Amino acid sequence: MAKKVLKAAIAAPKKRKVPVKKRAARLATSISVPPPFDGPDARVLDRLWATVLSRKDANPAESHSARLLSRGTAKIAQKFGEEAVECLIEAVGGHRNALIGESADVLYHLLVMWVDAGLRPEQVWAELARREGMSGIAEKAARKPANDAMGTTKIP
Repeated sequence: MAKKVLKAAIAAPKKRKVPVKKRAARLATSISVPPPFDGPDARVLDRLWATVLSRKDANPAESHSARLLSRGTAKIAQKFGEEAVECLIEAVGGHRNALIGESADVLYHLLVMWVDAGLRPEQVWAELARREGMSGIAEKAARKPANDAMGTTKIP
């Protein structure tokens, strides 16, 4: 009996669980993020989205965005997928400059898809802000019931 009491007295203190958000915040503060360089920033995406939106009713013979939008959602999605695959190929190949160009293509075609779907960048930025500082694993687990309710066919 004395041994049990002694073991309990010298046992390591119990670790208390730290909430996921706090762990993510600690991790975020321990990562060194380089300062932004003096040059273009993400606001270019808002401007590009506005340009694509302005081309929605333009002549498809005069505007690449208008031509894509006139071909419908399936073709827009196909083109986005093609560009995404090209981006992946350049990433796997370690071709940094080609990856930059293909990344720009992916972002452009994503914006075309947003315009086609009637989405505004602010809606996506708000969702990113909601997820900011949250563990990716915890965020994905929190979305699972919502995805199930919507009947999505996404691969987990």
